[in-house]
Amino acid sequence: MVKVDKYDFPDDLYYTKDRTWAKIEADGKKVRIGLDAFGVDLAGKLLFIRTRRSGSVLTQGGAFASIETGKWVGQLKSPVSGTVVEVNPILEKKPTAVNEDPYNQGWFMVIETTNLQAELKNLLKGEALVEFTKKDIAERGKKK
Repeated sequence: MVKVDKYDFPDDLYYTKDRTWAKIEADGKKVRIGLDAFGVDLAGKLLFIRTRRSGSVLTQGGAFASIETGKWVGQLKSPVSGTVVEVNPILEKKPTAVNEDPYNQGWFMVIETTNLQAELKNLLKGEALVEFTKKDIAERGKKK
């Protein structure tokens, strides 16, 4: 686990500069995605989530969900390209699962990837994640 300021970032995940995460599933082809702890803190308490449906085709950097909070309404960008194969059923009735447990119960969807190895190069991990997050917190996190 990597800790930056008060935020945890599990080591087995990849991250985007848009504060989403990607976890490669055991089969090496599917990726589970969600919003990282700092992104959750920036957004605030989630009131409503609308995700793309199973069967939808996503591109890296394209919208996979829209969220509403007390502070913000906006879209989340996909860390990888592929087809949505599963959507987290918990989020429809309990969007705050993302706030309570962003890396476990609060995941958004599973994607069958189409270009995973190439796209992983565009994501953050390790020291690159730490450095980016420190700057991001300094720039926007303290303004909340």
